[in-house]
Amino acid sequence: MDKTWKLFLLPCLVLSFLASSSAQICNNQRFPDNRQYANCADLSALNCYLHWTHDQAAGTLDVAFRHTGTSDSRWSAWGLNPSGPRMQNTQALVAFVNSSGVANAFTTSIDTMGPSMQPSPLSFEVPSISARFENNEMTIFAVMRVSDSWLSTSQVWQEGPVNNGQLGIHPLSGDNVRSAGSVNFLTGQSGGSSSAASRTRRRNVHGVLNTVSWGILMPLGAITARYMKVFKSADPAWFYLHIACQTSAYAVGVGGWATGFKLGSDSPGVTQNPHRNIGIALFCLATLQVFALLLRPNKDHKYRLYWNIYHHSVGYTVIILSIINIFEGFDILQPEDHWERIYIGILIFLGVVATLLEAFTWYVVLRRKKSGKHSHNINGVSGNGVRGQEV
Repeated sequence: MDKTWKLFLLPCLVLSFLASSSAQICNNQRFPDNRQYANCADLSALNCYLHWTHDQAAGTLDVAFRHTGTSDSRWSAWGLNPSGPRMQNTQALVAFVNSSGVANAFTTSIDTMGPSMQPSPLSFEVPSISARFENNEMTIFAVMRVSDSWLSTSQVWQEGPVNNGQLGIHPLSGDNVRSAGSVNFLTGQSGGSSSAASRTRRRNVHGVLNTVSWGILMPLGAITARYMKVFKSADPAWFYLHIACQTSAYAVGVGGWATGFKLGSDSPGVTQNPHRNIGIALFCLATLQVFALLLRPNKDHKYRLYWNIYHHSVGYTVIILSIINIFEGFDILQPEDHWERIYIGILIFLGVVATLLEAFTWYVVLRRKKSGKHSHNINGVSGNGVRGQEV
């Protein structure tokens, strides 16, 4: 028993060691000229790392901001913001590779939502700033003279394109809207802010709700209505299943739509126009479908044909727009690849099921027509024979 316990404990200890060693990538990073820093932190987005040494007696902060996996056509920036984890009011250090192929670093104070990214002084002194670009890594070195109020604050980091020596606007989706957090230069703690984490959770909830509702339940309800009603024994069960799927999809979709609007209102300056506009159109069309259900004519009503045309065209439009918008959402959220592959697999599965059921439906319909025609001919001959015999 004791041996078994040791065999179980050993891999656990190994995994724990590997996890702890991989948790701080920055600990394994080295700098030229044997530069050493007392603390470091792996930042939560964009493959960035922060190293620093605080000299309390001198009132200085020696920092190195490293951005890995970038290129010489991208700029990198890191800064402090006492007003919160956001771009506006950030006191930033910026670096890019100029036309001569040399890494250039400067300071800029971001006072507006559309900054010019031109050199400007900060709220504190920066006696020294330089940059180094090598092996697709940009590193900004700086010495900052800061007061105690800057030692526990919010931090923001970014990256964006450089076109003809001009620094362009950074992307407004994915990790670029998650690159903010907090830092305490005294305790050595650094991480994502609670507001940023909460916003990320809401974005994930928004994506899950809309994928399940518009992207899975809605097509499933359409498949149920189209292919179950061909079986007479399934009437009216197919109708209630169809209503259950579509109303559930609408109810869950309203929740996803509401979280999307909340995310938009909480993210001033960040707009996702195609995704937002398609979402509004989806909600309006789906709401019309709900009200159309209340106005559904009887089967023998003279307007039933027009209602069917409207119901089917709007329904299929909603499904197509839903799938398009879900992939728009994947591009914005940029989750791990397997989530998108899982949804693609679900779509393929539903498509295969629909194709097989479509073929089977036509087989049943054509067989019924043939059987009905054959039965009619037999009845006609039989009738003539009976009448002939009676005569």
